[in-house]
Amino acid sequence: MSAIALYGRKTAGFDERLAATVQILKDAAAAHPGTILQSTSLGAEDMVVTDLIAKLGLPITLATLETGALHPETVALIPRITERYGLAVEVYRPVEESVVQFVRTNGEKAMYESLALRKACCGIRKMEPLGRMLTGRTAWVTGLRRDQSTARGEAQAVESDDAGRAKISPLVDWSWNDVWHYIATNEVPYNPLHDQFMPSIGCAPCTRAIAVGQEFRAGRWWWEDESAKECGLHVKQPAA
Repeated sequence: MSAIALYGRKTAGFDERLAATVQILKDAAAAHPGTILQSTSLGAEDMVVTDLIAKLGLPITLATLETGALHPETVALIPRITERYGLAVEVYRPVEESVVQFVRTNGEKAMYESLALRKACCGIRKMEPLGRMLTGRTAWVTGLRRDQSTARGEAQAVESDDAGRAKISPLVDWSWNDVWHYIATNEVPYNPLHDQFMPSIGCAPCTRAIAVGQEFRAGRWWWEDESAKECGLHVKQPAA
């Protein structure tokens, strides 16, 4: 059964949440002319945000991290965005030599060996390219929602990241039903892996389907403790 059929229901307050999201995006674009981008994971939430940016004609650059370990279905969404909306997507990749050296030293399955090695892999494939992506930017837009995980339960629609940039999460109050209702209503392209019980999709070696009743992000780094399940993109460092 498709994710739309499973989850695409309009719930109370959706129109108000959508209106609030539109205003957040408009305000962010106006406050950061020429220096704001959407960092899209190409997941369902981010596809909703991209659709809104396109429909509203907002001057927000689209950018994504192509880690070199994504599912083919995920990568295929990059040209689909351009075809659908006529918008270019900036693609940031890890430094090839860094990846080669890491694999040569630690093996193809290093991420399963220890938390430190998994985070080192995320550092090379995600964090370093993200740093380049955000260079010169004063704001970035994400698809974070509070009910994605306990770790994200305190996320705000507008907050500051560790570098002092504005971090905009316009769907922060949305439910999973809201996301799929919007996708269904607006015929938004989405990753077909969502139809295979993968609500949260990252790199292929670190993502699997979840079972009924499991937490939203249970399929990410499933061999790790729940408290560790972030790659670093959305983790604020504690104050010194």
